[in-house]
Amino acid sequence: MSLFDKELMLIGMKETFVIRALEKHLDEARIPYFFVKPDIDVVSKHWNRAAVIAYYLDQSERLESSFLHYLNEHLTEDDIQIIIIGEKGDTDAAKSQLPFGRILKIFSRPLNVEDFIGTVKDQRRSLMDPPKKSILVVDDDATYVGLVRDWLKEKYKVSMAISGLQAISLLATTHVDLILLDYEMPITSGPQVLEMLRNDPTTKHIPVFFLTGKSDKQSVMSVVGLKPEGYLLKSINREELMADLQKFFAERK
Repeated sequence: MSLFDKELMLIGMKETFVIRALEKHLDEARIPYFFVKPDIDVVSKHWNRAAVIAYYLDQSERLESSFLHYLNEHLTEDDIQIIIIGEKGDTDAAKSQLPFGRILKIFSRPLNVEDFIGTVKDQRRSLMDPPKKSILVVDDDATYVGLVRDWLKEKYKVSMAISGLQAISLLATTHVDLILLDYEMPITSGPQVLEMLRNDPTTKHIPVFFLTGKSDKQSVMSVVGLKPEGYLLKSINREELMADLQKFFAERK
C-alpha cells in the first residue's frame, strides 16, 4: 500500500455522538479515515492502512497494558505519530506511557476541530513529500531537544532521545542520516554512546556531531579516534545550525 492510499486510524472505545461528529468533519475535509476499537487483534489487522493515528480517550479511560505495549512497540518500529484527545488528566497519563517523540499532538476536550483537522492534513502532507534527511537529536535536556526539533522539523525528519541508551534502542529500528549527540550526559556520556555506535556494524558509519556547551574544541576532539564529524556549540542559533547542516549534507552528495 502506498502512502497515498493510507488513512487516519481513529481509535475509540465506541462511536459516540462526539466521534460521529468528528467523522463528519473528516468527511467534509476529505480526509480518509477508519474507526477501530482499542483491541490488539482489530488494530493489528488494519495497522498497515494507517498514516497517522488519533486516539479519543473516554473520560477516565486508561490505556490497557497489553494494548499500550502494542502501541509502544509499533509506533516506534513503524515510525508512526499518534494524536491523543481527552481530558487533561487522561492525556497526561497517556503521555507518560507512550514513547517519547511519537506523540504528534495532544488535544484537550472540548476538541478544537479546526486545529485537529489542520494537524492531520499537515501530517499526511509531510508524508507525501519527497523523503527528508533524518536527524536524531540526543540530549538529556528534553526542553533543548524539543527546541532543536522545532527548528529542524520543517526541513528534516527529526527523531529525539533523552538518554544515550534510549538513542541506542531507537537506532535498532530507525534509520537516521545524522546524529546530534550531547557530549555531556549522565549515566552514558556522549563519547560512550559514540563508542557503542562505532562498535556496531549497523551504526558504525552514521555521522555524528557532538553538541557541547564548551567552547574549547580540544575537549570534544579528544575522542577524534571515534571519528565524529565535529562539534556544534549549544549556543548556536537556528540560522547557523540550518546553514551548517545544509553544508554538511551538500558535501556528502
